[in-house]
Amino acid sequence: MTTTWLTEDQQALVETTLDFAQDYLAPHALDWDRDKHFPVDVLRKAAGLGLGGVYVREESGGSGLTRADGVLVFETLASGCPSIAGYLSIHNMVAWMIDRYGDPGQRERWLPRLCAMDDLASYCLTEPGAGSDAAALTTRAVRDGDAWVLTGVKQFISGAGASQLYVVMARTGREGADGVSAFVVDKDDPGVTFGADERKMGWNAQPTRQVVLDGVRLPADRLLGREGAGFRIAMNGLNGGRLGIAACSLGGARSALDRSLAHLADREAFGARLLDAQALRFRLADMATELAAARALVQQAAQALDRSDPQAPYLIAMAKRFATDTGYSVADRALQLHGGYGYLSEYGIEKIVRDLRVHQILEGTNEIMRVIVARGLTEAYR
Repeated sequence: MTTTWLTEDQQALVETTLDFAQDYLAPHALDWDRDKHFPVDVLRKAAGLGLGGVYVREESGGSGLTRADGVLVFETLASGCPSIAGYLSIHNMVAWMIDRYGDPGQRERWLPRLCAMDDLASYCLTEPGAGSDAAALTTRAVRDGDAWVLTGVKQFISGAGASQLYVVMARTGREGADGVSAFVVDKDDPGVTFGADERKMGWNAQPTRQVVLDGVRLPADRLLGREGAGFRIAMNGLNGGRLGIAACSLGGARSALDRSLAHLADREAFGARLLDAQALRFRLADMATELAAARALVQQAAQALDRSDPQAPYLIAMAKRFATDTGYSVADRALQLHGGYGYLSEYGIEKIVRDLRVHQILEGTNEIMRVIVARGLTEAYR
């Protein structure tokens, strides 16, 4: 990543994060993927650098960084392991939601442990029958005196079973987005159970399970924000989450490009280095150019979110779609440039390809990103 445009503080942030990624993520990424190991101890080391509460205000124990800073962090972390960087993005999305929408008591209760990653967090919106149409969710929260009783199933939940806290979207009112509220559920609440760890194509270094809520009784102070505001809270959280996943795609793809450069420099064919073949150099040039364009779009969207630009969700959807498509494409071409070696696990390229593929699906599929962009384009013609 070219860093000449960064501020001095951002440059220091990238350098510190890169040291962490190279020392604690990259050397173990292949083993974690093979063994399906979730390195909670390493996550807590990341929290020691302030990466457990990237966007959380400092008085709540966070780092108080901007979204423009955050995308630099997650791109850099993903150069070491996209799976772990992706989970950190999700954890930070949840911590920000509690910081932004929680009352003082909720922030004091949960954020210090989340920022230290003594407790991990997961985001629970998707259901077995409600993915892209998230407003159609059927998990229900019924008021019973001073408590809420939650029943339903959440699907594809990153960190489930390992995380202590879950921000859960549940229906408290009428059908549609206005009838959804957000709740903070604890792993130890009676009635909370988890499905089997899903067998996945990638992101194997973090667990993915169903979260099953069977009459989970919560005190009234577990409601996050006001009743009926849950869908808006969920979507605002996803604005940041989409930027994080876009940045993770850039980091994984950048690692694949760097590995390709080194591989082609070491390999010879027909009496010359592969790196000196013009056709291959042109491929590398295209890959680097596309990543730079995607990075610029991600940074533009992050800055728009920082200044509360009304166009931010539109720009974020563009950035998420373009960066995740580009990241996967670059990684796939890097595998091709490695020839047969790219197909071998020990070279690490095929893992990056597998990890980046899901980025085109989660935090809103890229088809839904196109819906958001098209809606923004055509708004004036309604």
